[in-house]
Amino acid sequence: MKRKIVLLVSVVMALCLVLGAAACAEDAYPKTVGHALGDTVLEIRSERVATIGWGNLDVPLALGVAPVGVSKTTYGSADANGLFYWTNEAFAKLGVDEPNVFDDTDGLDFEAINNAEPDVILAVYSGITAEDYEQLSEIAPTVGYTKEAWATTWQDMTRDNAVALGLEAEADALVDEISALIAEKAAGYPEIQGLTAAYCYFDVSNLSSFFVYMPKDPRAAYLVDLGLTLPENIRALDDGSFFFMTVSSENIDVLNDLDLIVAWGDTSTLDVFQADPLLSQIPAVQRGSVVFLDTASTLISASCTPTPLSIPATIDEYLALIAEAAANVK
Repeated sequence: MKRKIVLLVSVVMALCLVLGAAACAEDAYPKTVGHALGDTVLEIRSERVATIGWGNLDVPLALGVAPVGVSKTTYGSADANGLFYWTNEAFAKLGVDEPNVFDDTDGLDFEAINNAEPDVILAVYSGITAEDYEQLSEIAPTVGYTKEAWATTWQDMTRDNAVALGLEAEADALVDEISALIAEKAAGYPEIQGLTAAYCYFDVSNLSSFFVYMPKDPRAAYLVDLGLTLPENIRALDDGSFFFMTVSSENIDVLNDLDLIVAWGDTSTLDVFQADPLLSQIPAVQRGSVVFLDTASTLISASCTPTPLSIPATIDEYLALIAEAAANVK
């Protein structure tokens, strides 16, 4: 009996050591974080976090960390301080009523970022250049995008930003939680599941060409998360050079097989499409199966740059618009 007890204690102690090592691995410093712009060495666990670019600020907030400085929103309908309501609500829950906001509309405000005295700068979803990275790194260790500019999904943005915070396990749990929420909400709209769709951008002042976003872009990837599919002829446009492809309107037939089109605009934009000699030939346009996202709304940002905070805040509205546009699909 004593031998069995000793053996059991040994097993339990070994298990504790393994679990303890796993738990401490994320807290081991110095830590090197690799990304497309280089290798960033973090000497200590970050306590003063600054974020630039789009969406990055929502990750530490969702993980219980209030950034000391964040980028101003440059599109969509934001609150008076330049942040979306879901971000301000998260700051308030963490006791911050007046977040420090960088106005980098015309370029990064390096002075304001420096004045925030960060010990790490998160730019996982951004378009910073090598020169920007070098200048930011003089202020604090900076973590850039893992693959390429503006091509980081919300899942990767959450996990990659969390590495710099030493919160990898918490980020994995958060991704699982949000993924389960998406699956639950999307299941409430069985009529849209499996429909073909593409996220496009049309400039109504010049309809000679348009953009189609590829699967590596967050807005296109989010549609797939919701149960929609991107047909092979759209995927075939991807030459790997960028996260969207420019298509001449003479090749408008690439959109003919789509059940749905998601695009910036409003109900009046459909009239413009249906009056255009080329766009009016698209079956989805003829049916009115277009999800229009108003550039003055919060949903435009939530659809383009989904985050762990924006998804729960806006998924019901987004799915309802998609279902409305899908009502005419036969």
